[in-house]
Amino acid sequence: MNIKPIHNEQDYQAALRELSVYFDNEPEPDTPDGDRFEVLLTLVEVYEAKHYRIDPPDPIEAIKFRMEQEGLTAKDLVPIIGRVNRVYEILNRKRSLTSSMIWKLHLGLGISAESLIKPSQT
Repeated sequence: MNIKPIHNEQDYQAALRELSVYFDNEPEPDTPDGDRFEVLLTLVEVYEAKHYRIDPPDPIEAIKFRMEQEGLTAKDLVPIIGRVNRVYEILNRKRSLTSSMIWKLHLGLGISAESLIKPSQT
């Protein structure tokens, strides 16, 4: 298996070209091609994590996005956040999330804790 580390953008693009061959016909695991595919994917993921980091979304935007995905209203967030007026204060950025709210939003709606603890953009 002649695979080398990804040091720069040219190496990255070459690895992507090589991987693209496998996407239409993914190799079986525990075969030579399957092992090559897995190693190349790992190298690409590590390079992308280092060079193309995606920051977590703004917490309020993450909440609104999840509400839209699930068809939720402000009233649906009352068990998680508190009274409906408190929900609106949070959504309108007039009040900050508490650690209890963050935990409940994470557990109840599956929003990443990392997104929820990021300072909100005002």
